[in-house]
Amino acid sequence: MPAFRQVGEKQLPNPVLCMAWSPKRDLIALANTTGELLLHRLASFQRVWSLPPSEYTGKEITALAWRPDGKILAFSLGDTKQVVLCGVEKAEILHVFPMQNPVTCMHWMEVMEENSALSSFYNSEDESKLFLPKLPTLPKSYSTTSKIFSEEKSDEIMNLLGEVRLNILVLGGDDGFVELYAYGMYKIATLTGVSGTCRSLSLSSDLKSLSVITEVRSADNNPEICYIQLDTALLSDCLPEVTRMARKFTHISTLLQYLHLSLTCMCEAWEDILMQMDLRLTKFVQEKNTSTQVQDEFLELLLWGQSSPELQALLMNQLTVKGLKKLGQSIESSYSSIQKLVISHLQSGSEALLYHLSEVKGMSLWKQKFEPLGLDSAAIEGAITAVGSFSLKANELLQVIDKSMKNFKAFFRWLYVAMLRMCEEHVPPELNKMTQKDIAFVADFLSEHFSQNEELFDRKGKYFNVERVGQYLKDEDDDLVSPPNTKGNQWLKFLQESTHLKESPLLFPSYPQKSLHFVKRMMESVIEQCLQKPAEIIGKSVNQAVFLPLYTVPESSENTPRLFELPSLWNDKKAKMHYVVFCMPEISPCKLYLLRKGTDPNRHIPNSVMSIDLSHHIDNADDDNAAAQSEYVYSCLDARFYDDEMLTVVLQGVEDNSWHVLAQLPLASTLSCETEFKWEPNLRLDQQGSAIPCQGLVLGNQWRELESMKAQFVAVNGIRKVACVLSANLRHIRVFEMDVEDEDEEGADSQNASADQEGLETTMTSQGQGEEREEAEGEAGECGGDGFQKTEEHLESEEALELS
Repeated sequence: MPAFRQVGEKQLPNPVLCMAWSPKRDLIALANTTGELLLHRLASFQRVWSLPPSEYTGKEITALAWRPDGKILAFSLGDTKQVVLCGVEKAEILHVFPMQNPVTCMHWMEVMEENSALSSFYNSEDESKLFLPKLPTLPKSYSTTSKIFSEEKSDEIMNLLGEVRLNILVLGGDDGFVELYAYGMYKIATLTGVSGTCRSLSLSSDLKSLSVITEVRSADNNPEICYIQLDTALLSDCLPEVTRMARKFTHISTLLQYLHLSLTCMCEAWEDILMQMDLRLTKFVQEKNTSTQVQDEFLELLLWGQSSPELQALLMNQLTVKGLKKLGQSIESSYSSIQKLVISHLQSGSEALLYHLSEVKGMSLWKQKFEPLGLDSAAIEGAITAVGSFSLKANELLQVIDKSMKNFKAFFRWLYVAMLRMCEEHVPPELNKMTQKDIAFVADFLSEHFSQNEELFDRKGKYFNVERVGQYLKDEDDDLVSPPNTKGNQWLKFLQESTHLKESPLLFPSYPQKSLHFVKRMMESVIEQCLQKPAEIIGKSVNQAVFLPLYTVPESSENTPRLFELPSLWNDKKAKMHYVVFCMPEISPCKLYLLRKGTDPNRHIPNSVMSIDLSHHIDNADDDNAAAQSEYVYSCLDARFYDDEMLTVVLQGVEDNSWHVLAQLPLASTLSCETEFKWEPNLRLDQQGSAIPCQGLVLGNQWRELESMKAQFVAVNGIRKVACVLSANLRHIRVFEMDVEDEDEEGADSQNASADQEGLETTMTSQGQGEEREEAEGEAGECGGDGFQKTEEHLESEEALELS
């Protein structure tokens, strides 16, 4: 009876480049060569959804990692140098951030260290909900791809932060590029001192060290695989402080994005139709023959009811009564939309930003705890001042909108009446009443807004600036064309006359000549500097504790996809150790090597390197010759840690290359080896391989032949007790449940037959890409709705069984 039950098999239309099991659910994520991200469920290997590549993100997925709670999937893109966070529930992109280098590997870990300071911190965490109102959801009409704030009734920031417990996304790339992101959002460290290209990395759950497997070009230009352990003691020593700082800074960076999206919405609410009056007046000036000013012509119409033929033609032919009415309605609706966004979004976002920055300022003043992490109170004070200036500018915009709405209403009302009289149409009595005060108000508006400005013509190709709101929303460095009139403002007069208050740090500078966009960009750059400083300081505190050159890469493996290749790293949370499993095919193809290091770099681990001899003796007692024994010699194609005590391997027969086996290797016997290996520090490990203590292979009944499959790679999840085997051509996949045996041969055969049939259908449909896409969408539609409900039930039933 074969070990492990096969539950699914599929032939895929495109080669798979990455695969990763969800830590919490029976879901596996696959990335293929077209840049498509696929989510499959264990049951019959059903597709839940697919996320096609987009021009906005990129097409070359280089690495995958699940957030420890299984709700978010991170993937990196090599062609655009970006990392994307994708919501698993609805396959939507939540957050995208750029990288300096292409990312080659990633690892998302959760801190498991418990201490009293952390526990009290978790209980008292985040009182901002008591003081700050919930941020209003952004309008759904805005044309940006970020989805953080588009979902109603969801606490967006907390959704991205996940649980209170700190989790860190570790990214590695070319030229020793390694960065750590708290909650997958905020960069807490940029590491230096790593050499080569990162192939695999793992941050220990107690935060004491980061293990990295790198590929370094040696002196003779051969690729050399090395193990590096970095001492990250500062992170573990200051864990409560790092957690608090990371949460605050993640809030702040998310709020900056919220303000940015709010301003995008405001720019979209401001319509080009608002420029119609300016453009028509400019055209009028260019075409008229008389030398009189435009404002004089309008004033003449206001005071005497008479107009020149040119003005009459402008009003009756260019503008028209109907057009004037429409223009008035557009201006009012556009201005009120912008006004609502400023009041509900910009102001509430700025208040939340000030609150969180003020808390960070308080933290920075506790120098004993937060100064080692790089919190600088002077820089944070500068950030608070910049947010204050942004709030003032938003308030100034509100006043400009308010004044413009009043002015336009009075002006349009008067002009509407004047045009009706020109047409000799009936004027409604409620519009006909115009007091001396109204006339004075319109006259002031005409003299202020309708004066020709030669400087304006040089810059923009028009003489007028009747519309005053758009200048605040333009993303340009130029000064405002028409800054607000501050004559008669008693507060400003008082400030100018007061020598003490003039330069006071308590007052936010207002930048009267600058647009809202300019002040926002200035605020973002100041806050960005505050956010980056801790990443530099923490990065500099990390130093290399261990550097071990392991072996050189054989030339034959140059064509093998690097995303799957050994070595494999594992973080043993209980024993607080990092394990590395690897092969050295050039030196000893029939051996598997295991290296272990304590997560605390100062802790000595005996028997740090061991090997497993992949020769297996089978006692054929059932044969006629009772003493007959067979020896099978294997080489290892891929190995992954199933859990702390078990290794899942794909083995290939040395004599018979078509013989492929999936097996579980218990590590207990290998780790109990008492022979001590003395590492020669000046030599690579493969140069002293003969001295490494060796244990025989113990297969027991935990193995299964992979019939009619040229297997190459495996992905496992010991928590869910599942494995996924991928063929050498990267298109043929088999999925196994590892803790159960096949019930009978017939069941297995029929299952394999149906799976083959399903694989055949997939291959056939892949010949027509359109049909394949339809099938994908159909499956996504069928599974997307109830997929998670089913997986949760599956999880609960398993837990119930385990408890019973």
